[in-house]
Formats: sequence, C-alpha cells, structure tokens
Amino acid sequence: MLAMEMLEFKKRLAKSGIIFCYSGYMTEEILYGIGNALKAKLDVEDFDRKVTKAAFAIFVEQVQNVIRYSAEKIPTTECDSMRYGILSVGYSGESVFVSCGNAVDNESAENLRTVLGKIKGLDREGMKALWKETLKGDTPMGSKGAGVGFIDIARQARGGVEFDFLRLDDENTFFTVKAYI
Repeated sequence: MLAMEMLEFKKRLAKSGIIFCYSGYMTEEILYGIGNALKAKLDVEDFDRKVTKAAFAIFVEQVQNVIRYSAEKIPTTECDSMRYGILSVGYSGESVFVSCGNAVDNESAENLRTVLGKIKGLDREGMKALWKETLKGDTPMGSKGAGVGFIDIARQARGGVEFDFLRLDDENTFFTVKAYI
C-alpha cells in the first residue's frame, strides 16, 4: 500500500509537469541544495542560459520569501526559526515554472494582494520604473529586504505570473505564486 501511494503521488507530480517538489521547513541549506540540483537539471535539459538563470533567480526569491515570511514556523537553536512552505519547479508546455506557497498572516495577505495586483498590471517599462522607485524608497514596514522581490520575479517571468490566496482562518491565509519563464 505504501509503494502504491508514493507511486500515485509521483504520477500526479509528473502529470502536472513537476520535476522538483519540496514541502517542509526551509533553510538556506535547502535553498542551496535544491538550487544546485535545479541548475544542473536545466543545464542537462539544454535550456537557454537566460531561461536557466531566470528560473534560478525566481526560485531563490521564492524560497527566501518562505524563509523570511511564512507564518508557519518553529523556533530553533541555530536561527530564530524555521519556516514551512511548499515549492515546485516544472514544465508547462514550452515554459519552465517555479511555484511556491506558504501561510502568511491575513494583514500581510492583503498587502501582498495589493502589491501583486499593481505589479501584474504593469508592462516591462512600468516594472522597471517601479523597481527603481522601490529601491530608492524606504524599506516597507515588516520587510526584511528592499521590497523588490516580487517585482524581480515579475521581471524575470517572461511567461507571466499567477498568484492566489486562500483564507485558512481568522489569523492566516495560504498564499501561492507561480512564475512562468
């Protein structure tokens, strides 16, 4: 029975085009390990160097978002906490996609919805201008970076970006972003 369950899981992943899938607590070590395997896999598949570079950059940004902002976390002795998320990388037609999901608090979800809605409506020049404006501005409240992560993802995602939210309870929302290269 166990083998059948895992085989069915493997088949569902393959049917969805997924070549990498990780669900669990994320750390910098996970980021480096999966990142190196991802680059090697895309190199073996002989993808254009620009596609490989963009997929890797988006992957790094998405994993860092989980590491920094996921609401599902456990304290550790080695760092302040480990945070939970799910990541997948795969193919959709001729495109490579990188998708990530994690819980965020409801207030953050509303802020993300606003920011991502604004980004989604911009063309390449508009994204470039927003990127420069954001870098020059103050770091957004609660941000552990410059606030340009999702702009970078959208700029690298030549095939577009999708995002979705699912309210879990009074405190948290599950947030997913999928970028196509």
